[in-house]
Amino acid sequence: MSVMRTKSVERSIADTEEPEFRLKKSLSAFDLTVFGVGVVIGAGIFTLTGRVAHEVAGPAIVVSFVVAAIACGLAAMCYAEFASTVPVSGSAYTFSYASLGELFAWIIGWDLILEMFLGAGVVAQGWSAYLGVLLEQLGLPIPEAIGYGGTVDVMAILLVIVLGALMTYGIRESMRVNMVLVGLKLFIVLFVIVAGLLFVNPANYTPFIPDSAPRETATGLTQPLLQFVSGIEPMAFGLGGIFAGAALVFFAYIGFDVVATTAEETKKPQRDLPIGIIASLVICTVLYCAVALVVTGMVSYADLDPAAALANAFAHHGQAWMATVISAGAVAGLTTVVLTLLIGATRIIFAMSRDALLPRSLAKVHPTRRTPWVISIIVTVVVALVAGLTPVGVLEEMVNIGTLSAFVLVSIGVIVLRRTRPDLKRGFRVPWSPVLPALSAAICTYLMLNLTVETWLRFLIWLALGFVIYFAYGRGHSRLGADDAPYFNPAEPKIVGRDG
Repeated sequence: MSVMRTKSVERSIADTEEPEFRLKKSLSAFDLTVFGVGVVIGAGIFTLTGRVAHEVAGPAIVVSFVVAAIACGLAAMCYAEFASTVPVSGSAYTFSYASLGELFAWIIGWDLILEMFLGAGVVAQGWSAYLGVLLEQLGLPIPEAIGYGGTVDVMAILLVIVLGALMTYGIRESMRVNMVLVGLKLFIVLFVIVAGLLFVNPANYTPFIPDSAPRETATGLTQPLLQFVSGIEPMAFGLGGIFAGAALVFFAYIGFDVVATTAEETKKPQRDLPIGIIASLVICTVLYCAVALVVTGMVSYADLDPAAALANAFAHHGQAWMATVISAGAVAGLTTVVLTLLIGATRIIFAMSRDALLPRSLAKVHPTRRTPWVISIIVTVVVALVAGLTPVGVLEEMVNIGTLSAFVLVSIGVIVLRRTRPDLKRGFRVPWSPVLPALSAAICTYLMLNLTVETWLRFLIWLALGFVIYFAYGRGHSRLGADDAPYFNPAEPKIVGRDG
């Protein structure tokens, strides 16, 4: 009954072939790349870029994006190695089960549920906000009581219900809708980049790296944990500003890990999963850098509006109509993010339920659609309630800390599995292991320390609740524990294992 028992890779893969839990394999490398771009590129490309440039990095935010991409790429390579080695639903949960043990797997699965539930809810609220702006620009305002920030955000609830129904109907159909919306989103992003180039003034790039200056910071529970512990005051601009900017824009890349949750539904996972994870990250990096160059070239970083930098950059040049285009791009972009996070959440819970750490009855697969329909319905209802009833702006950082904790354990897990199972066939291998995986874990830990004290407190409460559920239910019902437990065979009076 050890909490550190591991589930072998061979057993994890064998579980995917059980008729009761078999998912439909229909995804290609292209599907996975579109899936990754769909979840990574959201409203942040229109807002975060300008805010970080204005407050922290200046035009050198382009370098910040490259630094963040390199740091994120380390974690992406760790995910790619694991996903090509253990092509099973569950992403970091499954990887941790195979390398670090059941307790760590539970912790990371619990964290991922937090990330994707809250992430989908928060992004649905953002979608509602942009929909309200878009419809108001078109002369069709949404009543305040049922829109973004209203008593009940009905628009966010409706979005989640529609996407949840699509997800429950079929993964292939979900991917087709996702592909159309990602295509629309990329068209608008590219249009904004090309249109913005017409208004770029090279003088706005000088100074490219502004002089260092003290940065306004929060106090009390709203300050970063690192600042709270060390007392170090963060700086803006200069070389330090570039790295501070990288820590902020790093979160714009979060989401590629959701690609790994579809491993079990991929036709050729050993080849296609690494391609999907890494290709989506490269595409997003190019787009982020291009938008950063455009927005800081259109308006001096000191004059950018942190709230809506790109839209106001066009308004500054007399192109107010572009705000409508940008809002449309954000609506399309956030729709794909919500859909992807809903799918990711169902696959995490599906994997945990199949292992009986959560009730196995949840892991029922529809006989014809081959989707985990019970979990899909539950996830849809919970996320709809989170999106419709949670106060705006309360839970965003909880998404980040859940994701980063997963990155840390996956990076460590790569090192452990290399040592414990060097014989495994790996479709992709992280180069210079264990150095790069260790560096990935260190960077993600540092980024976690830059989250606020109140975020850490909420995270610890969530972990404590998870431990209660695991020791009260999961540990005793674990399928791995039940299969490995000794039992008495009356035909032979001695204690033997399940394998006889």
